[in-house]
Amino acid sequence: MARLFGTDGVRGVANCDLSPLLAMQLGMAAAAVLGNGNHAPHVLVGRDTRLSGDMLEAALVAGLCATGAKVTLLGVLPTPAVAYCTRNSQADAGVVISASHNPFQDNGIKFFSVDGAKLPDAIEDRIEELVHRWEQVARARAENIGSVHRDSELVEQYMAHLVASTGCSLKGMRLVVDGANGAAYSIAPRVLSQLGAEVIPIHCSPNGININEACGSLHTESMRQTVRERQANAGLSFDGDADRVIMSDEFGNEIDGDRIMAMCAVHLKQTGRLRHNVLVATIMSNLGLEEAMHQHGIRLERTKVGDRYVSERMREVGAVLGGEQSGHILFAEHTTTGDGLLTALQVLALMQSTGQPLSELAKVMQQYPQVIRNVRVRDKHAWEHYQRAKEVEAWALQKLGNPSRVNIRPSGTEPVVRIMVQASDRRLIDEVSQDLEAAVRDACGTPEG
Repeated sequence: MARLFGTDGVRGVANCDLSPLLAMQLGMAAAAVLGNGNHAPHVLVGRDTRLSGDMLEAALVAGLCATGAKVTLLGVLPTPAVAYCTRNSQADAGVVISASHNPFQDNGIKFFSVDGAKLPDAIEDRIEELVHRWEQVARARAENIGSVHRDSELVEQYMAHLVASTGCSLKGMRLVVDGANGAAYSIAPRVLSQLGAEVIPIHCSPNGININEACGSLHTESMRQTVRERQANAGLSFDGDADRVIMSDEFGNEIDGDRIMAMCAVHLKQTGRLRHNVLVATIMSNLGLEEAMHQHGIRLERTKVGDRYVSERMREVGAVLGGEQSGHILFAEHTTTGDGLLTALQVLALMQSTGQPLSELAKVMQQYPQVIRNVRVRDKHAWEHYQRAKEVEAWALQKLGNPSRVNIRPSGTEPVVRIMVQASDRRLIDEVSQDLEAAVRDACGTPEG
């Protein structure tokens, strides 16, 4: 039986794979595990703007209350805001109902521990075990059924935390803010306006089904075009749950997570705050990031793809900065998880303190050409068991020459295999990536229907 929890919680098509029944079962099981059988846990719940969010929230909360949990609803709020509120309140856990950058049909349920970090695998396994025998979970007696209330004060505390992390005014800045019609649609313009910036909001009108639709961190075209048209200083594109951000410089050039990490790592080192002179990134990060860090005497540690692996490695090596090319960045000085708005604020503050435009700051690294192919397949895990997988990757590296990188892996959140190819010759990259896509389809099959 496949594991219920993936790399980022439980995900699936809403009302199908992720049904109200499953949400209720998760609520009951989580309350039993988090309460450890001896107390009724206090659980914070936030969500993004998906149409299915209300339905799944109601079912999840019903399961939590049935087992005696006290529930605080935070409403539509970024994932990192729920993590922050959990850590800075008396709550035992936090839950986010969101499928991040996935299309609106999908949804997910992700848990945070009392310290605002993702639950360890062992605790997720205990919750999953109880989901499979949920009818045996002890239900609260009538007088002990859980309660539900809303709390806006915690949200205000999170906003104050963001403002304080900046340490400067953004007055004089004109910013384009793409809310992805998701969790950041309201809070991002509010925070930036509080700091004095002139905000031009786009894709900040959610209707339940337009989250991530031709907008957000995976589709930055309209944000970058608006930056050029409105002569803005920078642009910010969040994803559906706002735990990542992709930026634009004043010319409309995309600034991804690798460039953000590069400029922030160098700045932190120059100010004596880059502990152990180390940056943690993943195997997907560009070769140019590795070269730039070497030039500045910074060690680059690479992990598997996934913010939980970045976070784990950061703790192991004592790093204060790490992240992913996708714009999911962790600043350990300020947060326990990736936070797109906080990340953007750190970059904007760097622009203010140095007096340099984002285009100049981004020159800290030169990117190698890179192609990422998302191949939809029948069985995404088949590649991991494919006997010729290593041979195919070795062939690709030999053909590309040095320097080059190849990574082929199943997505943790979608039924696709991701192929990443980096090298100095773009024509050769396109040729090799096409051959690799054919090999993946042969090994993993094409989707039914």
